[in-house]
Amino acid sequence: MKPMWRKLQVFLLAGMVLLWAQGGLRAEDEAFDAVSDNLKFNAFDGNVRGHLTGLLDVEGYYFNQLAPAFIESNRDFLFNPRLTLFLDGQLGPKLYFFVQTRVDRGFDPADAHAQIRLDEYAFRFTPWNDGRVNVQVGKFATVLGTWANRHDSWENPFITAPLPYENLTSMWDSYAVDSAATLLSWTNSEKNVRLPLIWGPAYATGVAVSGRVGKFDYAAEIKNTALSARPDAWNISEIGMDHPSFSGRIGWRPDEAWNAGVSASAGEYLLPMAADALPPGRMFGDYRQVLLGQDISYAWHHWQFWAEFFENRFEIPGVGNANSFAYYLEAKYKITPQLFGALRWNQQVYNDFPDGAGGSVPWSYNSWRIDTALTWRFTPHIQAKLQYSFLRQDRAERENQNLLALQFTIRF
Repeated sequence: MKPMWRKLQVFLLAGMVLLWAQGGLRAEDEAFDAVSDNLKFNAFDGNVRGHLTGLLDVEGYYFNQLAPAFIESNRDFLFNPRLTLFLDGQLGPKLYFFVQTRVDRGFDPADAHAQIRLDEYAFRFTPWNDGRVNVQVGKFATVLGTWANRHDSWENPFITAPLPYENLTSMWDSYAVDSAATLLSWTNSEKNVRLPLIWGPAYATGVAVSGRVGKFDYAAEIKNTALSARPDAWNISEIGMDHPSFSGRIGWRPDEAWNAGVSASAGEYLLPMAADALPPGRMFGDYRQVLLGQDISYAWHHWQFWAEFFENRFEIPGVGNANSFAYYLEAKYKITPQLFGALRWNQQVYNDFPDGAGGSVPWSYNSWRIDTALTWRFTPHIQAKLQYSFLRQDRAERENQNLLALQFTIRF
């Protein structure tokens, strides 16, 4: 308990310093407004417009077991700074473009050297002013579900993603499963070879069509990788369009408070490096990830609610289907104009495979997790966030997992 208490003291001290500095932060708010105004440009009589914005995040993570989810660290504490720059622009009345560049220690929090990446870049063409059709080409977040629309550090009430977007299953993308025994042996494999259902916002490369007609909205995309693909595979230069995935969502907005939708996706989850491991007569197209999703959100006074449900299948020819069901229920409450509280329940369960001893066991560890978070928004440009998460898995060899995280964000 002493090491954890020392880390907790560091987190509490940091929070006290932020509260003490609030007056100074408010005084700097006008400076951020001035910076934002200076990062706008306009040319050719307004036909070319653009705006550069950004997020500066400083995060700290403490965990009592091995680093959870996508976090990569050999220690029990990780310091993770990140600078994200967004360029949004307009070329005439019908063509829009956006670029997201990040400087950090890896797409997912990691104890690694600093790097710079283009995470998103795309052009969007809108032929009609009513938004009934938009065509987008580039590298961008998935249209499936709704969490990708609010995943950045300013909009997300938590520091981490919901369980379906970051929980690593036992499935690999570098080798084709040849038996139930092989799949079950992967439950304790290294995390850098395993896949989730959806890898965060899934910034894969492709083309999307979207729009809104009356109270309904729609979106469909063709991407170069499946939803479970790791960030290294999202670039078209790494993985071409030889094995594309298809995803789509249909939504219904009866009024401003409600939003509901259904989603679906299908794509090949193996990487090209798995070609030599394919059984005779099998092709990449035989190993598909098929995912169905349902989402709903509601806003009422100081409350906001979100929920998403996913039924996922990794098809394994000659062995069976590795199925799983994952969901999260999330609520956010505005305590004061500056203070927000959030609570999220997450769960994921798996179907059984023969264990070779006359019985059967889930092909990965059934899990549930509860997340709690507080966000203090000092100004329209500065906020601090504290999160505690408790994870329980059906595995006897490890203790329950605790995560404590602190995030400080400046938006400009």
